[in-house]
Amino acid sequence: MQALSIVIAEVLTAVALFPVVASGQGQADLVLVRGKIWTENPRQPEVEAVAIQGNRIVEVGDTDSVLKLTGPKTRVVDLKGRRVVPGFNDAHVHFYMGGDGITSVQLHEASSAEEFRKRIADFAASRPKGEWILNGNWDHERWTPAHLPAHQLIDEVTSDNPVFVNRSDGHMALANALALKLAGVDRNTKDVPGGVIVRDANGNPTGIFKDAAKGLIERVLPHPSMEHILSALQAAQEYATENGVTSVQDMGVFTAQGVNTMVDVIRGYQILEKRGDLRVRVSTHLPLADWKRLASAGIMADFGTEKLQLGALKSFADGSLGSTTAWFFEPYSDAPETSGIPSQELLDPEEMYREMRDADRAGLQLAVHAIGDRAIRTILDMFEKLGRENGASERRLRIEHAQHLSPVDIPRFAKLHVVASMQPYHAIDDGRWADKRIGPQRVKTTYAFRSLLDAGAVLAFGSDWFVAPMNPLAGIYAAVTRRTLDGQNPDGWVPQQKISVREAVHAYTVGSAFASLEDGIKGTIEPGKLADLAVLSGDIFYMNPVEIENAKVNITIFDGKVIFERK
Repeated sequence: MQALSIVIAEVLTAVALFPVVASGQGQADLVLVRGKIWTENPRQPEVEAVAIQGNRIVEVGDTDSVLKLTGPKTRVVDLKGRRVVPGFNDAHVHFYMGGDGITSVQLHEASSAEEFRKRIADFAASRPKGEWILNGNWDHERWTPAHLPAHQLIDEVTSDNPVFVNRSDGHMALANALALKLAGVDRNTKDVPGGVIVRDANGNPTGIFKDAAKGLIERVLPHPSMEHILSALQAAQEYATENGVTSVQDMGVFTAQGVNTMVDVIRGYQILEKRGDLRVRVSTHLPLADWKRLASAGIMADFGTEKLQLGALKSFADGSLGSTTAWFFEPYSDAPETSGIPSQELLDPEEMYREMRDADRAGLQLAVHAIGDRAIRTILDMFEKLGRENGASERRLRIEHAQHLSPVDIPRFAKLHVVASMQPYHAIDDGRWADKRIGPQRVKTTYAFRSLLDAGAVLAFGSDWFVAPMNPLAGIYAAVTRRTLDGQNPDGWVPQQKISVREAVHAYTVGSAFASLEDGIKGTIEPGKLADLAVLSGDIFYMNPVEIENAKVNITIFDGKVIFERK
């Protein structure tokens, strides 16, 4: 891919040297005083004040000491006792896809098939003829009874617009009749390895496509323009900023055109950085199959600037629980005809392992999506073999989601030095219906935050946005209370897996920075670290945990500057 080579070459020329900031030299540009500042530095966990010079923290301590670093041009913010934490680092987002979804049809809150249809009808009426209607994030588990939609539900109200709207997990989507026609998909279309075409009793596609089968429709989607990509990234940045998110780890665009789109997204990040408009630090991921292109350019993990890095690869082992494509050892309780499916990549496990092994030898970072217990076991086995064959290194192997664990695999995360990159909001979302899907025994080690921490594993928390809100405070609330969104578990769903607020904040800051090999420059509030901080509306460490969902970010500081203040 020539486009990817050009992107890599541009990033090579943009590498910035790590700046050296001497603590206490000169006047501070920004000072925060009289607060409760959680540093994440165990040697000095809480301080009153912090001084920032340029884009670095230069001093932390008591208010009187830090005020000595001020001058006539220093901005002083009186925190008045408010809680400050390091800027949140969302370890798993689909940044472009989330930004693109902000201006698309909103289906997540639709509580019935009728409301689903009406929302699509209203949106279609506002769009030009022929324009594709995408995104959506619908969740049929909100409907009573829960059932998958079919294209006939929306055909009449979308006759002029092809539709391909995804479920909230991104692992299945609904196409209307026009989209099926444009893609040339009918009852004669063959099934897709690693995916599912849902069919009616007569063998006709219902419009639902799962995992790899989505590519049958995605291959005819129009490629987004750079103007469109930049608009989506700007919208995503604004959303991140108001939630105190100063770093994201972009897991890419998982569509049939995802590789080419992600290359343009990386170019979009570069354009924003050159303009001085990139207001979030980004660690990007390309598909595992692209490792040779990165390696041939000499790129290794954590390559780039303080704001934009390359060198990480994302692959898939299975699908999702909501789509019944997460891969388990035992059948689904509510769908006993299936145990889920391995991903298209994992259909040839030996080839997938060779790609992982060779990419690791090239110094690239590996992150693998695995949700079901069989998928997780398979990837842990591969990681263990990789460690034996390639030897020790500074690698930070990751399993993304790690949702449904076999108890015997929990201690393997620490033993094999595998980061559990997890999204706590999913627990209070999926917890509404996960029991019926996998039964009471398997849910005991579902979203097993407590068990993983007790076993010595590193947790890196994120949102999986667009799938869930990119709101770390909502994620912290979820990890600490495990109160499901339907209000049916006031004491917490699988409450033995709750963790503390401090542990959740650590996973959203230090843990996430560790996962992307950036813990040397961010994740804590101490001299020499990048000046990314979030000022909260309340003290989440001491308030009733159930009130955390109402907390807000009042101020976001990025690269030493206040970029958001809540009015």
